[in-house]
Amino acid sequence: MTSTLTPTLAQTPAADATLQGIRPVSMARYDTDFQGFSNELGASFRTYGFAVVADHGLDEAVIEAALADAKAFFALPEDVKRAYHMPGTGGARGLTPFGVEAAKDAKTVDLKEFWHTGRELPPGHAYAKYMRANLWPTEVEGFRDHLYGMFEALDALGRKLLRAIARYLKLGDDFFEDKVELGNSVLRMLHYPPVPADAPGVRAGAHEDINVITLLLGAEEAGLQLKDANGEWLDIAPPPGALVVNIGDMLQRLTNHVLPSTTHRVVNPAPERRGFARYSTPFFLHFNPDYVIETLPSTITPENPDRYVGKSIMAEDFLTERLKEIRLL
Repeated sequence: MTSTLTPTLAQTPAADATLQGIRPVSMARYDTDFQGFSNELGASFRTYGFAVVADHGLDEAVIEAALADAKAFFALPEDVKRAYHMPGTGGARGLTPFGVEAAKDAKTVDLKEFWHTGRELPPGHAYAKYMRANLWPTEVEGFRDHLYGMFEALDALGRKLLRAIARYLKLGDDFFEDKVELGNSVLRMLHYPPVPADAPGVRAGAHEDINVITLLLGAEEAGLQLKDANGEWLDIAPPPGALVVNIGDMLQRLTNHVLPSTTHRVVNPAPERRGFARYSTPFFLHFNPDYVIETLPSTITPENPDRYVGKSIMAEDFLTERLKEIRLL
């Protein structure tokens, strides 16, 4: 999963990693030292495919309201929740029930259920053929306002981070803007129920993300791990007020693996924590559905030849392929 940066890209010291996580990069530098922020963020991605972003600036009230609503929804009776499950849609919107999704090639399903909220398109927009309308449960007051508020906040932050990634890659700061402005992004509200001692699988099997970048707010319970270049699993435990961000397969492909999409998982809790549920809120930032992913010329060198010669692919087609692999389609 590792790769060598081309000579045209920024060369900076990698972030330090420990079993407690990766050294945070502070968003406080974004407006005061954008080049320094971009270099540090890019170096962490280059080495680990992950970064921890501190001082992210998201409104804690928005986060807490969305999380409270998600908890309230997941506590509803199963038959009520199942009314918001749309079979055959790839889990694009609404509920994906417990025991449906699995990591690619996994023998067991993940021990989780989740809710997806996506982008609200202008009426009659051409992307409506790719992006379904959202579902909104009536049983939880404020659910729509709180979750879509969270979606918009993470979407805006993701675009800021993409500007820093573009700077690191020497692409021009606004390179990604018109490629993600109406991206098929989703906010996933995840619920991992308590885990029995004889559980047949894990909360989330080892996998890589499909999308461009993922923004993940810290969970109340531990469990997130990434696999480093040496094959060792590192615990990722961001400090309060920090965000975990990782590279997805679409950006790995676009950058010819200069920015790697790293394998990660959510392991089952220690025996004393088995009775506690785990909630987390990943935001999967996607390209516009019709964007064609084709290797960036600046990432092709004699040492890092193009891995996808003649294999350009539309973002929507790439997403569909991967959803089939993880049993959502």
